[in-house]
This record gives sequence, structure tokens and C-alpha cells, in this order.
Amino acid sequence: MGGTAVDLLHWRDVKRSGLLFGSVLLLLFSLTQFSVVSVGAYLALATLSASISFRVYKSVLQAVQKTDEGHPFKAYLEMEIALSPEQISKYVDKTQLYVNYTLRELRRLFLVQDLVDSIKFAVLMWLLTYVGAIFNGLTLLLLAVVSMFTMPVVYEKYQTQIDQYLGLVRTQVNSIMGKIREKVPGAKRKNE
Repeated sequence: MGGTAVDLLHWRDVKRSGLLFGSVLLLLFSLTQFSVVSVGAYLALATLSASISFRVYKSVLQAVQKTDEGHPFKAYLEMEIALSPEQISKYVDKTQLYVNYTLRELRRLFLVQDLVDSIKFAVLMWLLTYVGAIFNGLTLLLLAVVSMFTMPVVYEKYQTQIDQYLGLVRTQVNSIMGKIREKVPGAKRKNE
């Protein structure tokens, strides 16, 4: 699954990547114009219309040709789609790990266990107030999807130049953080 997602994002199979990218963008653009309920209802209606039309077409074709092929979706109707208790338990356990980790981190940040980390978090939240004033969540989601499908390809093509500039940025950020740590009393590095 992980390899398939990476292949899709790196456009290894252009048809599949284009279909997924176009579908997700269409869905997100639809959500900018209509409510989630409307988009879901329209998608369900479109799917039902296609499947009912196909079923009627196959039934008419069987009647005209006098064949006995049966229901066109029989293979899909007979497939087992239930999750086993083990699968549900596995997913719940993974979700529990992520939720517990997130709660511990938020507690650590909000109760100022490490002053520098809490200040970084506060700066991030302050920056997000400006991002939120400019973009809504759906616009950010659209930008994230476009970035997911373009950034890996751009990085593959210009990896050396990007790594060079990221190294410069990392050096500057570490320099600034070092100066902040020197000025803030009681601020310690995590490794100490």
C-alpha cells in the first residue's frame, strides 16, 4: 500500500495518478461550491444512476440475445467486505496510540514542560492565525493535495539544489534557536 501511494504521488503510472488527482481536485472544488451533504448525495446519485443503467442494459442485452449470464454485479455481491475483529482491534490500537501520543504532546506543550518547545508552538499557532485569516480549511486542503502531487516530482528533479537550500535554512534556524536558548533562562535542550 505504501509503495502504491508513493508511486501515485511520483506519477509512475500517469493514468492512475492523473485519475486520482483529477478526482480529488474535482471533489474539493465541488465542496467549495456545495455543502458536504450535497456533494455526497450527488456522488451517490451518480453512482446509482451508472449502476442501475448498466444493470438495465445488461438485462436488455440478455433478453435480446437470449443468454443466461445472470446478474452483472454477482461477483461483487458475493465478495466478503466485513472487517474481522482482529482488523478492527488493530486499527483501534493504532488510533489509540496516535491519540495518546497527541494528548501527551499537547499536555507537554500547554503546561510548558519545555519552555522553548512551548514558545515554538505558540509562534506556530500565531502564524496559523494569519494563515486562517487568508485561507479557509478547504483552500488549505486543495493546496495540500496539489502539493502532494507536485512536490515529489519537483524534488526528484531538483533534489541537489533543494537540499542545498534546505541545508542553509536549517543552519540559519539552528543559529537563531541557539541564540534564543542562550537568552531564555532555564531553557534546556532535549538531549541534556
